[in-house]
Amino acid sequence: MATTIYVTTGDALAVIRRQDGRWLTNLQLVGHPTQCVAADPLRPSCVYCGTFGEGLWRSEDAGATWQPVGEGIRSREVMSVAVSSLERERGYGIVWAGTEPSALYCSADAGQTWQERPTLTRLPSASTWSFPPRPWTHHVRWISPDPNVEGRLFVGIELGGVMRSLDDGLTWEDRKPGSQYDSHTLCTPRRAPGCVYEAAGGGFAASFDGGATWHGDDMGLRWHYLWGLAVDPVDPTTLVVSASPSARQAHYGPQWAESAIYRRTGHGPWQEVNAGLPKARGTLAYVLASHDAEPHTFYAAPHQGDLCRSTDAGLTWERLSIWPDGYLPKDVTGLTVVDL
Repeated sequence: MATTIYVTTGDALAVIRRQDGRWLTNLQLVGHPTQCVAADPLRPSCVYCGTFGEGLWRSEDAGATWQPVGEGIRSREVMSVAVSSLERERGYGIVWAGTEPSALYCSADAGQTWQERPTLTRLPSASTWSFPPRPWTHHVRWISPDPNVEGRLFVGIELGGVMRSLDDGLTWEDRKPGSQYDSHTLCTPRRAPGCVYEAAGGGFAASFDGGATWHGDDMGLRWHYLWGLAVDPVDPTTLVVSASPSARQAHYGPQWAESAIYRRTGHGPWQEVNAGLPKARGTLAYVLASHDAEPHTFYAAPHQGDLCRSTDAGLTWERLSIWPDGYLPKDVTGLTVVDL
């Protein structure tokens, strides 16, 4: 088994594998506006990549070859994709895709055909959803199928909040008090049934009863614009988040860029970690990831693409030398890690 990392760079998909102690990178989907990426948890050679303007793509050979899929998805702007680890059809996980404008789609045949879940956009709050950089629209920024309860599904709308379904998206519950409006990243840890974490533009929020009630917990955070979020696979009380003073400093540089990683364990306060990481000033917001095969290991990539890894639950980090000579990522927005 070997660790494989998929990184959407804005103009390609980087497929990064560790072999004989070295990281080898192969650029796929070159020239495509890659946006998000997900792998089937129980069939990790099956990978999905969403693009901003060219729809959804699928690989069945761990990223070596790709084909467009998505019959039934009306928008070409695919902002989020996720695969259930619990619900499966014919050996493949049920796949979810979210678009701009906000719409949610489900596929039970490995992405070949899709069915929309239209009741999501009929929620009472839907008329208030708006994405500030493009205020005439909004999108499904994140999708998190519950790994412990069939049918339970969470989506984060940017900007609208966390919505919950208990029946595979057929019906929806509107944003709950205590959760955040500007939802960016969600996590439902497999080892913590009922737990849901949210990193958002207004801070951090958590639910411990399957999304029924929420509360914020920003103690220790110097900044409250959160972007990335990841959880230790074997200790769901240990988390890392990416934090910036504002959306401008998280996403637009270089003159405004400023972003740091904060870590929390147990019920303690958030603490900034910086050993081995780039300086906060000049760094854009990080995408964060972890996966079940690597306990206490996190991966982090700012928009600029300097991929870093921590093997001690986020305390210290090392920069990984991964990019081919002469290549600079355009804009890293998606990151997932699997074992093949």
